Amino acid sequence: MKSVLHKAATRGHANHGWLNSHHTFSFAGYHDPERMHFGVLRVLNDDQVAPGRGFGTHPHDNMEIISIPLEGDLEHKDSMGNTTTIKEGDVQVMSAGTGIQHSEYNKNNDQEVKFLQVWVFPNKRNVEPRYDQISIREIEKKNTFYQVLSPNPEDEGVWVHQDAWFHLGKFEAGTTDTYKIKKEGNGVYAFILEGEVEINRQKLEKRDGYGIWETDSFDFKSISNSRVLLMEVPMSLEQIGQ
Repeated sequence: MKSVLHKAATRGHANHGWLNSHHTFSFAGYHDPERMHFGVLRVLNDDQVAPGRGFGTHPHDNMEIISIPLEGDLEHKDSMGNTTTIKEGDVQVMSAGTGIQHSEYNKNNDQEVKFLQVWVFPNKRNVEPRYDQISIREIEKKNTFYQVLSPNPEDEGVWVHQDAWFHLGKFEAGTTDTYKIKKEGNGVYAFILEGEVEINRQKLEKRDGYGIWETDSFDFKSISNSRVLLMEVPMSLEQIGQ
């Protein structure tokens, strides 16, 4: 097994007033050649947007973009005609494909919105752009990891153009679980949303990131009440669509 540890305090940070963002991997003005990506996981941004503010209309192409709200309400508009609101308990996905434009704003004028923005390189280029969002409240399980994203449109959660699986878990102190890799050659990047946990005896705290690869499974223990996101992705960049 190989691993990489990214402590929360070592992330890139940009505070624009209306946007307070922490970057696990190189993004915008933050560049670290040692932290460009984890396999096909390219971006993991931990964003806080001020009341009533947001990202104006901007373009994307050939990227799978996943948004996971943690607090508040985020209003989404795009060039495909979608106008929606996502909130804690939802997961949103966009396949940018041949190109889309979208905006994201804090829908409320009296509270921040906090959300994770995750980008994954696709295994197919120039697909038709698409948008989807789901509520995960009906599939949420306690004290175990449950799937919120996969490559299969028929599976639980949203889907992407990549051999990737995302799982969330909300755990009580003392709970244990085991995660088994879905596809040989994949690795898992764990991001600790709340609490303190151990993964293969590596202690991790809030907003720490921990990547694991060249293993078939790993053990998990929740030291305190915790919430964790697991992102299983191909480690080879050869699995990016050309």
